[in-house]
Amino acid sequence: MKVYIKTYGCQMNERDSDAMASQLEACGHTIVFTEEEADVLLFNTCSVRDAAERKAKGKIGYMKKLKAQKPGLIIGVAGCMAQRLGDQLLAELPHLDFVLGTGQLHTLPEKLAEIAATRARFSATEPSFDVLTGMGGHFSHTWHAEIAITRGCNRFCSYCIVPYVRGREISRSISDVVEEARELVANGVKEILLLGQNVAAFGLNGDTRPPAPGYSPFADLLDELDKIDGLLRIRYTSPYVSYFNDRLIETLARAKKVCHNIHLPLQSGSDRILKEMNRQYTRDSYLAKVAELRSAIPDITFSTDVIVGFPGETDADFALTREVMNQVDYAQSFVFKYSPRPGAKSAERQDSVPEEVKEERNQILLADLAARVEKRLAGMYQKTVEVLVEGVSPRNPERWSGRTGTNIMVHFEPDDKIQAGTLRQVKIIQTNPVSLFGKLAD
Repeated sequence: MKVYIKTYGCQMNERDSDAMASQLEACGHTIVFTEEEADVLLFNTCSVRDAAERKAKGKIGYMKKLKAQKPGLIIGVAGCMAQRLGDQLLAELPHLDFVLGTGQLHTLPEKLAEIAATRARFSATEPSFDVLTGMGGHFSHTWHAEIAITRGCNRFCSYCIVPYVRGREISRSISDVVEEARELVANGVKEILLLGQNVAAFGLNGDTRPPAPGYSPFADLLDELDKIDGLLRIRYTSPYVSYFNDRLIETLARAKKVCHNIHLPLQSGSDRILKEMNRQYTRDSYLAKVAELRSAIPDITFSTDVIVGFPGETDADFALTREVMNQVDYAQSFVFKYSPRPGAKSAERQDSVPEEVKEERNQILLADLAARVEKRLAGMYQKTVEVLVEGVSPRNPERWSGRTGTNIMVHFEPDDKIQAGTLRQVKIIQTNPVSLFGKLAD
């Protein structure tokens, strides 16, 4: 059958879609890239924010017209929204054929064969450890690949439903991850992105206590990956600040291939709000860890996630968040306006911050970010940087783009030897508020 997969949400969902496509291809199905040519439509969904669910539901609802034209069309929903709503989706969307939760993604080929034979609607949302070890395949074969090293989360932040829709935290073995990485590199991959709700908790068996200073299975994994010949760069997302102990920081500073950029979610700069969020760190402890990382890795850059308008957030709380963000000098910030998620602890509280106040705070932080980015980029004028070439620039076909180890995008004119997935030296000859432009220096 011809299968079209539409993905909503985070990089973990993108990786899940890639693995499902690989599974289906291995079973003889064909992955297509338009809805009209498909025999099966699969929507891999996200539940982290209300807008993501509404967008997915709207799209699936619209597919009722296509099914009326093609009665044999099979429509399925997978991922976090599928896990959260289960049978409710079948009731709300009569043209929907199946619902596949986050613990059952690895069963897609057999479930698809079953529904093709019986046309019986079903919802499968049972948890399973096998989903982690059974999702190692890769459909997209380029110089870049993603590896899921953990699934689920044990942090239970009060605004978040990830522990409820992706389950409790589980980790793969180091040998399993390394074997997958070696296979990818043998097939031309040059950069690997390690994925997990909390990658730094890898191998800790769900223990939420900060590990002892000298113990970090995640650091052990990075050490092993750093040894792989032919692998040029290792990235990872997203860690929790409390897990950056002495062992991990020392590894990050020493490793040759681990990029000097960390996505380190802050969420709020107010201790009061952090406590309400159940983030289990303080403003000062977060800043202290940033200082430790900067001392060990002077050229490090940070990105972050922040929520504005959490229930009870005052102007003073917001001012503290803004202060921390400017102090850390994040190179990138993802700012989200709070929305209550059914099942999360904070949903029990009144959504007390007016929408217009959330929007105002959101715009203030984005303006601060723009000013920081412009200043940072201007400071790179005339510097020579190493980039991993990614390919033709999406904005200008006459230029190519590459990314520094600190996650800054650089655009440049190619030469006749240029290849994606190679390291090149680029001298910065022009900057603007959002971009760097250079010329090849080697």
